[in-house]
Amino acid sequence: MNTTIRSTRRARHGLRSYAVGAAAAAALLATTACEPGEADVAVAPSTPPAASGPAASAAPGDGDNGDADDSGSVALCTHQDLSFSATRYDAPGEQLRHIMVVAVNTGGTTCEVQNAPEITLGDAQGPAPVMEGTEPGEPFALAPGEKAYAGVLTTGGHRDTYEVTFMNLTLGSPGGEAEAEEPVELEMPTEGSFQADDGQRVTGWQPTEGLAMRPVTLS
Repeated sequence: MNTTIRSTRRARHGLRSYAVGAAAAAALLATTACEPGEADVAVAPSTPPAASGPAASAAPGDGDNGDADDSGSVALCTHQDLSFSATRYDAPGEQLRHIMVVAVNTGGTTCEVQNAPEITLGDAQGPAPVMEGTEPGEPFALAPGEKAYAGVLTTGGHRDTYEVTFMNLTLGSPGGEAEAEEPVELEMPTEGSFQADDGQRVTGWQPTEGLAMRPVTLS
């Protein structure tokens, strides 16, 4: 009987010792978790190194266009940018009434043409009026080597004709951005002279020959 009581006490004592030990171990683990070590310290990401080389030196939007000003718009063409020619556009043997004027960008950069050329036929009091419905809506760009076209109707059958022995052209000053340039004398499209009257008309600058000449050849 005493042996049984002693065994029971030893078992209870062993359980109490185990419980105390487990509690102490749990407390130690909790204390360790609350004190971060070197591995637990958060490290802020380092700042990326500054980029170097050509990509870093160019700011966004920078570029060597060469054709546009600081605002990004293309400059209007001037006489110095273009060369001009005038060609007869009638069938052989017919009276000269239709002329095609061509402007070629002979410069090194892109420029824009707009509105209509101011073409004066001989001793007319002013440039030929622009044919209704042929005014270009917006300026269009001419890269180096590209062409713009305009058509000229010399007679509209309105009044007496007069003799044309020379032709002048100017781009004018659209919108008054700059002073008008000195006129350029065009080479005559035919030998000798041709007839004109006050029914003469000119089309606005067009990007194709067809758009420029169709209105005048139908008149």
